[in-house]
Amino acid sequence: MAKKKSLVYYCTECGTESAKWQGQCPGCGAWNTMEEAPVTKTSTGKEKVIMPSELAKPTKMREIETENTPRLQTGIQELDRVLGGGIVAGSLVLVGGDPGIGKSTLLLQMCKHLSDKQEKVLYVSGEESPHQLKMRAERLKVASGNLYVLSETCLGDVLECVSEEAPDILIVDSIQTLYHADNTSSPGSVSQVKECTMLLMQLAKSTGITVFVVGHVNK
Repeated sequence: MAKKKSLVYYCTECGTESAKWQGQCPGCGAWNTMEEAPVTKTSTGKEKVIMPSELAKPTKMREIETENTPRLQTGIQELDRVLGGGIVAGSLVLVGGDPGIGKSTLLLQMCKHLSDKQEKVLYVSGEESPHQLKMRAERLKVASGNLYVLSETCLGDVLECVSEEAPDILIVDSIQTLYHADNTSSPGSVSQVKECTMLLMQLAKSTGITVFVVGHVNK
């Protein structure tokens, strides 16, 4: 079985890519302009060349500017206390507990308060259909035009929906039902949970969307 390539060579003059180093660029004919760059896979499975300008660079601590960004209140006093005073934009929060303990109910109650404050919330459920969620929401008297529901388990489709809808808050219920198409293991496996969680964390940090992840405590 062929190994997946992790490096590619590109021309600093014209950007032509090559699987191996060459003294002369096959695109523009320039000499000694081929440099290596790592290759990564996007959420859709396509390969992307990471140019040196895109690589993360360290910053001096004293040069980092801090802002007194107000925390967003959830409307549930005890939850705000656990979160250190409220929701921080761009954070990822794990809501864990035994199955049936009330994690989904708690988050739907939070959705009511946030959506009433004009925050756009996308609730992704891999366990319940939109109809089931609607019945639960009606029992909790949650009704808002700012609350969107998506019944999906493929992470790639979830990320695409997030890109189109641009919510302020994303809720994933639960992480054990989510899977990444590039990972051949079954949903709920350790590798799937770790990979999906890492991609959701990258989403939160890069976009400023706050992500709540429901995780069931099991054996």
